[in-house]
Amino acid sequence: MTMPRSARLDAPGVLHHLMGRGIEKRKIFLDDQDRLDFIGRLEKLVKEDAMDIYAWALLPNHFHILCKTKKRPLSSSMRKLLTGYAVRFNRRHRRHGHLFQNRYKSIVCQEDAYLAELVRYIHLNLLRAGIIKNLRELNESPWSGHSALMANMAGREWQSRGYVLSSFGRGARGRRNYLKFVEEGVSLGRRPELVGGGLVRSLGGWSAVIASRRRGQKQVSDERILGGGDYVEGILAELGDMEKENLRVGKKRVSLKYLAEGICKEHGLSLAELRSGSRRHAVVQVREELSRVAVMVQGYSGADVARYLGVTNSCITRPLSIGGKKVR
Repeated sequence: MTMPRSARLDAPGVLHHLMGRGIEKRKIFLDDQDRLDFIGRLEKLVKEDAMDIYAWALLPNHFHILCKTKKRPLSSSMRKLLTGYAVRFNRRHRRHGHLFQNRYKSIVCQEDAYLAELVRYIHLNLLRAGIIKNLRELNESPWSGHSALMANMAGREWQSRGYVLSSFGRGARGRRNYLKFVEEGVSLGRRPELVGGGLVRSLGGWSAVIASRRRGQKQVSDERILGGGDYVEGILAELGDMEKENLRVGKKRVSLKYLAEGICKEHGLSLAELRSGSRRHAVVQVREELSRVAVMVQGYSGADVARYLGVTNSCITRPLSIGGKKVR
């Protein structure tokens, strides 16, 4: 059974991280003409006052855009962008059928907390993917917004360069500080916490979620929003009472498999090893963290977790028995 898709969030002045992929992970950009066509459509959206664009990157089989909506609903702008591009792409390459995989992904982002981080993350995609070899090549590449911020790409005045660079200082100093910030991000590698919403991503991992719960801080979250609890509440309140139905405050449980996969990924452990009953120290630690998340955050019983992991109940309940509190 498939879960119903949540409605996208949109309002004028909201920052969005947009991602779109080719169907079956196929390429959506086959040559420079394709890329220039897509960029030209982005430029047109800006000139039509539909959105401001702060960062973007074109990879062979997907794209990233960081934008702020203005006078036109996001759904309308994206329909115009993606449908127009797909029609032109199919005509040029003599193909038929869908080009993009399902719906594009849209994450509403808390601007003051994430704008600079997302600009850096999006522009470093070309380097992480091995499409360019180093930062010098990134400075010159026409296939992301970074070169425009570095003033190395003529004709990209439509990109909101001044707004982004103002976060780093004035004039040439701001550009130097921005470049240093990007350089510092190279060693950070992939940043899964920046490509989705929800409490785990906003707080930076399950450990932070547990710590927040222990402090008695129950934060509202939503899978469509990257930001703190107060920001999430404000966004949903602004968008109307119907959106309150989508609040994630721990009332809806996610599956143990989903929890286990996420925690294993954080710690570089395989799901098979976690469920093997191994007594290796690293495995025991991850098993205990999963137990804390499942019981303390998601409301599972210790017996539920033990059955999933294939261990005895005491392996789960003993580490969770704090201050004499009994865990089911």
